[in-house]
Amino acid sequence: MTTSITEIETYGVERIPDADRSARPLDLFRLAFGGANTFATCVLGAFPILFGLSFRQGLAATVLGLVAGAMLLAPMSLFGPANGTNNAVSSSAHLGVHGRVVGSFLSLLTAVAFFSISVWSSGDALVGGAHRLAGVPESDVSYGIAYAVFAGLVLVVCVYGFRFMLLVNKIAVVAASALFVLGAVAFAGDFDPGYAGSFASTADPLFWPSFIGSALIVLSNPVSFGAFLGDWSRYIPAGAPRRRVVGAAFLAQLATLLPFVFGLATASIIATRAARYVDPAAPNYVGGLLAVSPGWYFLPLCLIALIGGLSTGTTSLYGTGLDFSSVFPRFSRVQATFFIGALSIAFIFVGRFALNLAQSISTFATLIITCTAPWMIVMVLGYATRRGWYDADALQVFNRRQRGGRYWFTHGWNWRGMSAWLVSAVVALLFTNLPGQFVGPLGELANGADVSLPVGLALAAVLYLALLSVFPEPRAVYGPDGPRFVKASTADVPPIIGGPDRHADAPANAS
Repeated sequence: MTTSITEIETYGVERIPDADRSARPLDLFRLAFGGANTFATCVLGAFPILFGLSFRQGLAATVLGLVAGAMLLAPMSLFGPANGTNNAVSSSAHLGVHGRVVGSFLSLLTAVAFFSISVWSSGDALVGGAHRLAGVPESDVSYGIAYAVFAGLVLVVCVYGFRFMLLVNKIAVVAASALFVLGAVAFAGDFDPGYAGSFASTADPLFWPSFIGSALIVLSNPVSFGAFLGDWSRYIPAGAPRRRVVGAAFLAQLATLLPFVFGLATASIIATRAARYVDPAAPNYVGGLLAVSPGWYFLPLCLIALIGGLSTGTTSLYGTGLDFSSVFPRFSRVQATFFIGALSIAFIFVGRFALNLAQSISTFATLIITCTAPWMIVMVLGYATRRGWYDADALQVFNRRQRGGRYWFTHGWNWRGMSAWLVSAVVALLFTNLPGQFVGPLGELANGADVSLPVGLALAAVLYLALLSVFPEPRAVYGPDGPRFVKASTADVPPIIGGPDRHADAPANAS
């Protein structure tokens, strides 16, 4: 059955019926790439220059972080086709029926943070470009109107749902990419690939912390999509080849080299021609970009801000509404989207005009990603040990307010997955080093480098596999082919009881 883009999507986190799962891996590529092919990604691409790296060093750090992040993210695309629901619900299999709220909570916080960043960066670029192009005053009123209109457009797209969002991203992928390529023409005369940066050599004691920090900032961009990937891939049929689904998610992140390199290259130009805009104490990439841009490129910049920001905002807010409705089933997806959207818009205005929370939100987003990465490791390793087999009916126990099933474990909590995630996230936070923003008690142990993500990822992998080996899960959670890499116990699993009548037409799937 084909759904019109003008028909409001009614599905929440229940399993999408096979008849309505007509999306392709290419659609996943468009959504994942469109959500990152934005002005906000350009801002992240400028960080290597802000940290003092040369253009070539910054490019190496960008490629390293992007490839590592894409490899970590790509397997998260498999849960949607396997289970027909989002990744937070799928996490029931590894954190327990109640433990799945961790995924919903992380994705909700991430979505609100990145929606806010998207609206702020795009709104600032629109007002700045309009000021240079048409003399529009850069006042609080102008910014307020830009934020309100932009946020309202995002909310409308999200309410209509997946099909409308897919249409927006189909347009955004082509349009934003073309405008970025046009930027190569606009800045070709000023760009110097030999830009030397601040370090005389790699022997400088601050070089490696700056290089690692730049790579981790880039890596954080793919990781930020980890909780949302299932929101979009759940419309892909269960029979779709896994390699194509994973490949689409991986290539979507590699394609973001376009906005990353745009940000990196233009930041090096700003550092040469308008250095005050890349002062680490008060960086203003958007202002610097407008200062060095030729006059004819102001309008394309405004279009990039509008199109790219709309794409990022919709992918973030759509996942927020979906997850909120999964934690509070009394809310439909549409009601939850309106509710969270209204709160997010209020948050944007308070932060921008009353509390000046721009830097705090950036820190907030980084800390959320630090906690999300270990959760992703638990999910990916859990998928591998289960051979990709899940009981789609048992995953819905929480949403139906039932008890029992394969994923009930201990009173609805799988303490193996929960412990691996919680310990790893806490330790990673202890190693966080964001100078001037947040430095954990162990943040200085790596000579100033922020190693929180690598520490969290490695610890989660080791700890989770160790717990599965020492304290095996019941054989019933592994499906007909049994576990991979770990052992299983002979413990029984309780039947599903309570709540609405059990859906007999939702059998376990083996994808």
